[in-house]
Amino acid sequence: MTGLPTLVVVSGPPGSGKTTLAHAIGRAVGCPVVSRDEIKEGMAHATPGFVAAPSDPLTMRTLPVFFDLLRLLLSAGVTTVAEAAFQDRLWRPGLEPLRPLAQLRVIQCHVDPAVAARRMGERRRPAHADGQWSVPGFERIALPVPELDVDTTDGYQPDLGAVVDFVDGQQNSSSRR
Repeated sequence: MTGLPTLVVVSGPPGSGKTTLAHAIGRAVGCPVVSRDEIKEGMAHATPGFVAAPSDPLTMRTLPVFFDLLRLLLSAGVTTVAEAAFQDRLWRPGLEPLRPLAQLRVIQCHVDPAVAARRMGERRRPAHADGQWSVPGFERIALPVPELDVDTTDGYQPDLGAVVDFVDGQQNSSSRR
């Protein structure tokens, strides 16, 4: 035991089931979930006339709020689940400074592209430009920390119990896909 909290980074392309899995992990572990999309949704709610687009002003404003909230929780010793479509080039610079504050564990969600497209089509959210994402263009986060791939096509593979064991450090990480 290191005495450090755990930062569970749940990532994957849009429609891969990461938000649902992140909240399931948070409930199972008993810790908060910080979702980049939920922060942006709160900002959009407070911004009359906001229209979502790739790289819109609210998207960029969410990043410092997201990382400041993670830093606050981890500095207080709180194990936390962080959920976003973490792409390496954009997100690693924000995650690297958190490494001394926590044990990082990355969970990469994946799903068949047709399932992801169906999910995105079903969930249209005013704060997000969901229909303008490309799953094949997604660049996975790459950190030298334990990592687990989870297929969310139909439930979770491995199952939620195995995912929680991974979060708790009781299971070795899987190979990268």
